[in-house]
Amino acid sequence: MTMSGMKVWESIMPNLSQIETDTCPKDLTVVAMLHHFWEQKHVSQSDKSVEIESILLYESAPSPSAPYVCYVTLPGGSCFGNFKVCDTQAEARRDAARVALMNSLMNELPCRRISSQFIAQSLQQAATDSAVSIEDARDSSTSIGTYSLLLHSYTGRTMLEFQEMMTVFQLLHWNGTLKALREKRCSRQSVISYYSQRGLDEYMRSSMALDWLGREQSSPGLLGEELQVAQRELVLARRRGTELRFYKEKTEIISLALSQTYIKNAPDTWQQVHCPTFKQEQFPLQRLYSQDELDPISTPCSRSPTLNKNTRQKVSLTPGPEHSRVPLPE
Repeated sequence: MTMSGMKVWESIMPNLSQIETDTCPKDLTVVAMLHHFWEQKHVSQSDKSVEIESILLYESAPSPSAPYVCYVTLPGGSCFGNFKVCDTQAEARRDAARVALMNSLMNELPCRRISSQFIAQSLQQAATDSAVSIEDARDSSTSIGTYSLLLHSYTGRTMLEFQEMMTVFQLLHWNGTLKALREKRCSRQSVISYYSQRGLDEYMRSSMALDWLGREQSSPGLLGEELQVAQRELVLARRRGTELRFYKEKTEIISLALSQTYIKNAPDTWQQVHCPTFKQEQFPLQRLYSQDELDPISTPCSRSPTLNKNTRQKVSLTPGPEHSRVPLPE
């Protein structure tokens, strides 16, 4: 981060930590500010020919007691969670909104745009970390060459936008899809072009869940182990205050596969799966708030690994700009 970016960050932090007062309804502060920010981005981009309805989605990890966890997904798909240890669901919701708002504001800085200087630095760092020659970046058949191609395709766009696209390729790499496509002799350029335009949808999630379901049948207990790893990664990433979508998507895909295993083999299968020890993260994501209410809705604890969709707080928006280090796609 540049010095100018640090100064903006330092000016934002105190303001966000002090905006809640005894005279202000708490759910109308940070949550409303985040809503207003994305609403204004929609207005500023209303001249675009294609309008895409987007939403701010709040999700809770139900827990019988504190601490509570909440996630908020921004237009475009970037996801953030509460950083603080929260004693109520409403507090967790506000803290998740605060983290998301800070990242949304930071993403507007010029230093958060993909520039030629950033691309050069990123490729040099990637070459060093991967112990390959920087010259390989000119060859699209190499991993670093593919990374270079992806970076250049997002020149002028924001870090969060780039991360949203890279999340898709991270998941494809984690699931083994990229390896399978390479074995089928699909070109890197065609794969990048296809998945960059398609994005992440329910069909892709279901397809990945089926892949993992097949692996579970070959290696019983694999899903339980993979779920523990994914949930641990999600907890650690949330405690660092970083973007969470990759880890959250992994958790939901494995949970979806595990739910199908549970349905087919109930009641014995669940007993074979070792539940993770993370108290609040081991539960499925359920509805936290209704569209027209500010008070939290208590949700019962469930042992089912199936993830349920929440009621969504809708904001008619056009996706605006949205970084974290990502592995080179294979």
